[in-house]
Amino acid sequence: MLYALGLGDSIVAVTHECDYPPQARTLPQLTRTAIPAGLGAAEIDREVKARVAEGRPLYKLDEELLAELAPDLIVTQALCAVCAVSFEDVLAIAARLPSRPKVIQQDPSTLSEVFEDIVRLGDAAGYQDHAHELRSELEGRLATVRGAVSGTVSPRVIALEWLDPPFVGGHWIPEMISIAGGEDVAGPPGLKSPEVSWGELSGLTPDVIVAMPCGWYVDGARSQALEQWIHIETLGAQRVFAVDAASTFSRPGPRLVDGVELLGHLLHPDLVDAPGNIGFAELRTSPARPGQSG
Repeated sequence: MLYALGLGDSIVAVTHECDYPPQARTLPQLTRTAIPAGLGAAEIDREVKARVAEGRPLYKLDEELLAELAPDLIVTQALCAVCAVSFEDVLAIAARLPSRPKVIQQDPSTLSEVFEDIVRLGDAAGYQDHAHELRSELEGRLATVRGAVSGTVSPRVIALEWLDPPFVGGHWIPEMISIAGGEDVAGPPGLKSPEVSWGELSGLTPDVIVAMPCGWYVDGARSQALEQWIHIETLGAQRVFAVDAASTFSRPGPRLVDGVELLGHLLHPDLVDAPGNIGFAELRTSPARPGQSG
């Protein structure tokens, strides 16, 4: 979001997860995860739940480096304690810094709230005009997708935000599916993504399933889907896709609009062109015969 606003030259550090645009990867990293590397989906879920239950942190923030960099503004999130350093910890550390930085937190649940956060961030950084221009551009792209799929039959969609155990997409995901001309039959719009069982998903008769495990890229999403294929297959969807969730579905930023454009193509390929900058994979009827990469 900061880079999209034209503030790239002002950014002095990022988190260990910040990887877009490529320039972000060259900056100092202020955070690190406490979750061991190399775990599978089910192991990650168990580790996260155990740490949360025991009150242990999932992430660590380098307070010494932060003090050395002396930022004027810290941008953080209160959306999900599983995804980043807790907002309370950031506030406590910021209060101890000599530079006394302003802290702006983001906690959106819908696309409109993501766009409002763009404007709030632009205001905080003195880039108000840029922020309003960016919001207008993004809303215009959404309107283009809406217009392209208007009047079409809406395929029934299940979005899987994790697969072992299964979570269905909440927050802005059902809204993204709706704009793209689909009907989300499982996810709660504007609410946290709930854990479900495969049995709860049976009987929903989806036409399309989209595997979008939170924070994972297309290869990891594809692997999770194939590992759970026996369950996915029983749901009866005609088409199953794995998408690049980390870039265009998990993170509340401008590239959610890229995700809507991708969904428009997946659900209505004859009406919406595929964005050229997003990876996806189509998994047809057997994990032994994966479909095509996009």
